[in-house]
Amino acid sequence: MSVTEFSLIHRFFSDLGGGEAVELAVGDDCAILRLAAGERIATSVDTQVVGVHFPVQTSPGDVAFRSVSAAASDLAAMGARPLGMTVALTLPEAEERWLTAFRRGLADAVGMYTLPLVGGDTTRGPLSVSVQVLGALPADCALLRGGAQAGHALYVSGTLGDAAGALAMLQGSWQPGAIDAEFLLQRFNRPTARIKLGRELLGKASAAIDLSDGLLIDAGHLAKASSLRVHIDPQLLPISPALSSRGCRDTILRWALSGGDDYELCFCLGEDVASPVGCTRIGWLESGEGVDCGREIDFLPGYQHFQASEA
Repeated sequence: MSVTEFSLIHRFFSDLGGGEAVELAVGDDCAILRLAAGERIATSVDTQVVGVHFPVQTSPGDVAFRSVSAAASDLAAMGARPLGMTVALTLPEAEERWLTAFRRGLADAVGMYTLPLVGGDTTRGPLSVSVQVLGALPADCALLRGGAQAGHALYVSGTLGDAAGALAMLQGSWQPGAIDAEFLLQRFNRPTARIKLGRELLGKASAAIDLSDGLLIDAGHLAKASSLRVHIDPQLLPISPALSSRGCRDTILRWALSGGDDYELCFCLGEDVASPVGCTRIGWLESGEGVDCGREIDFLPGYQHFQASEA
């Protein structure tokens, strides 16, 4: 069934724009959002491309949910309150069954993050999804990558390496049991942006970043912004039982240290600040620069989009 761009937007996306901060959503040239007194805007954009960020066989609903979570994770890393989002969807063709499933995944994300869809664009081409998120921050407070001090403790939320383990499974490198496989696939296809934790850390954490490119590379960004050295103890890394079923400790640590797409938060707390529930202390900050994990690293940390291929 052939659909025009405007009928596509109206049929599949026009009813996902309701929210407390939304004065005007889909249907005009711009959306209009309200800020409370004493707030300012935080915004970020993230693009997910088929074959780069997710396999071709990923379901449309998971493509939608994953794309929103990746962008919303940036709001979490800043401690922002979600206001709304826009979605730019590029499709090879406007196939109704695919769009219906995509819309369901998008609706799931809208509901989970209280992040109404207030605008966007559709065009024809190779499958990709760009999500721009908008959030609200207090005028005098935000989580930033810089600001940590020597002696502060380094924490992460959740567990690490699950998405990398799932990707290896999808690529045929290993096959865990059914229950473990289901858990890992859920972590890859439907990651959870830690919005609530980010807001809880406002005024408590001295620095924070979300883990999209892998712990080593993202902790390196935090270290550079804070002009400090990050020390990570690999023995303290939180590993899920599903990932532990891989058996090979070196492989598990490699996934936990360098695998991307976990979308957990990595943050710093002073010694007198209690750790939030569900978070693990994995190291500390000290004078110097870079990241030390006590291991010889013989792999490239994180995914590099424009890294030159070796000859």
